[in-house]
Amino acid sequence: LNVPETKVSSLENGLRVASEDSGLSTCTVGLWIDAGSRYENEKNNGTAHFLEHMAFKGTKKRSQLDLELEIENMGAHLNAYTSREQTVYYAKAFSKDLPRAVEILADIIQNSTLGEAEIERERGVILREMQEVETNLQEVVFDYLHATAYQNTTLGRTILGPTENIKSINRNDLVEYITTHYKGPRIVLAAAGGVSHDELLDLANYHFGNLPSTQEGGMPALPPCKFTGSEIRIRDDKMPLAHIAIAVEAVGWSHPDTIPLMVANTLIGNWDRSFGGGVNLSSKLAQITCHGNLCHSFQSFNTCYTDTGLWGLYMVCEQSTVQDMMHFQFDLQIKFSGRRRDWKGYVIFCGVRCKLSKVCYFLSNFIYPPINCKQTQWHLVYIFREAH
Repeated sequence: LNVPETKVSSLENGLRVASEDSGLSTCTVGLWIDAGSRYENEKNNGTAHFLEHMAFKGTKKRSQLDLELEIENMGAHLNAYTSREQTVYYAKAFSKDLPRAVEILADIIQNSTLGEAEIERERGVILREMQEVETNLQEVVFDYLHATAYQNTTLGRTILGPTENIKSINRNDLVEYITTHYKGPRIVLAAAGGVSHDELLDLANYHFGNLPSTQEGGMPALPPCKFTGSEIRIRDDKMPLAHIAIAVEAVGWSHPDTIPLMVANTLIGNWDRSFGGGVNLSSKLAQITCHGNLCHSFQSFNTCYTDTGLWGLYMVCEQSTVQDMMHFQFDLQIKFSGRRRDWKGYVIFCGVRCKLSKVCYFLSNFIYPPINCKQTQWHLVYIFREAH
């Protein structure tokens, strides 16, 4: 692919700076921080997500209204999200506004006021969000998937945390979390689009150079998370369809198997009844599913972490077709290890599709997320209605 070189530098305090300059008139810049539910314990689970909600509620320099107006007047977009291993704050803006975007991000993570009134307001917002998540069966299935695949480990915890934690988190908990995790070696400032690496490095030095590199007791360790091949079924006779996730253990995002398994993920693909297509569908599993009317939809997924991950299939089926759908899924994956000539052309085609997906990320200025997987033990999650 004809993509720009990725340049990486480090500050004296350990903060890393990465960029790709495509010469466009827009850019995306963000902070990737090693802070998520994997770094939390039973008592403070949900703090990272709570802190993300507080990010845009005002700083010592800007009120919430001032921040919103400044972003609007720039024609920019400011957002944040929390995963199990990372908290991310990012902005999309015109390239000429890169310095302002970086300054705003620095202000947010270093000078948020964390006012008591805002904390109570966001507490209610998060509790309502948790209720909404409970109605999203795909979210529920993937939470169960992590809870049973990584039993009794930090990866098994949810990102939002339990309700009792959300009700008890206070300002001191948020300040302590920032003090513990928002340190130079745990942060990456990354940008793509019309950005100069030298300019970005200078901005990083100016705005983040004073971040501490360590704290008392050393850096928080990444807890090991052992994968356990297992199965969990949650029965609800009121539900008309079965929502199923089946996954195998994957490798870390920097493992050499990452790219081949991205292609394998594309081999399986995704399908929905609204697609139609029949025998003309590119995915073999989609062809079988469409012809046999085996499910309402399916999608393959890669979920990667630092040292492990999950790769598999999420499907929505009627109870009577679950076994058939599972059979064809297993059969297709067994055939992956078959004769090379049977798959060569199809693998090349899927490799091209993987490249095209990366081009789409490149054209949108967004930082391409690493995705990976490696087969080991099987893990299944069912949420379904059984026939009587």
